[in-house]
Amino acid sequence: MESGLAEVDGGKLAWESAGEGPRVAFLHPGLWDSRVWDEQFGVFSKTYRVLRHDFRGYGRSSRPEPGKPYSHVDDLEGVMDAAGVDRAALIGNSMGGRVAIDFALEHPSRVSALVLAAPGLSGFAGTPVEESGWEAAFADVDREIEEAVHSGDPERAEELRLQWLWATLGTDDPAGARIRRIAFDNLHELTMDESGERELDPPAAGRLGEIEAPTLVLPADHDPPWHERMCEVIAETVRGVRLIRIPETDHVIPVRRPVEFNHIVLGFLGEVL
Repeated sequence: MESGLAEVDGGKLAWESAGEGPRVAFLHPGLWDSRVWDEQFGVFSKTYRVLRHDFRGYGRSSRPEPGKPYSHVDDLEGVMDAAGVDRAALIGNSMGGRVAIDFALEHPSRVSALVLAAPGLSGFAGTPVEESGWEAAFADVDREIEEAVHSGDPERAEELRLQWLWATLGTDDPAGARIRRIAFDNLHELTMDESGERELDPPAAGRLGEIEAPTLVLPADHDPPWHERMCEVIAETVRGVRLIRIPETDHVIPVRRPVEFNHIVLGFLGEVL
């Protein structure tokens, strides 16, 4: 096991690596940190050299400086350099999936494969009908969350986000409790100043045809509908993409369904790496 703090522009990012073999990097979702990969890190390290890090603002990494520009893509490059990883398969969940796609577009020679679990997608927009439908369906929830934040009750806001958006299968079971615990450990994210984040320009939604790495998409069937649609757009556009559905899962698939996730992803990587 190796670990360190990668020095990046305006911050330090905590990372750890283990195992030997082809390189695999895990990219965690927003709200959480790299512990969401606990059920993958040791298992995958038996076959691969694995790397994970806490994104800027999460876990043990430093937080963004208000208004100071930064890039999660540049940060990932810095972490890979610090860990001595030239090229890797990127496994990303939600925000981590968005960063994986952006990194593959910016640094295609450094990406051997993509695994995108309920991914985000920079530049994505639904049709006007879709956007208006989503806005209407979630208007009450969004308002309650905003009111809780503004009234100084971030715990209430986080409970609402988990209940209605990101952990809709519940947080009473062991997997759900872990999803909740890691989210609450990063509660500061609700009010963190991320205004300095630089986005990919032009964004990924219009450039998916440029992706050359073998790609696997794993939607979550209990996800907000816009994430389902992002998965469909990626599957319709990226050449040779595979889409596999793990039933009865919500947003944080590697925590909610680790056994199924590991089986599918290890099988995919065994074919393409």
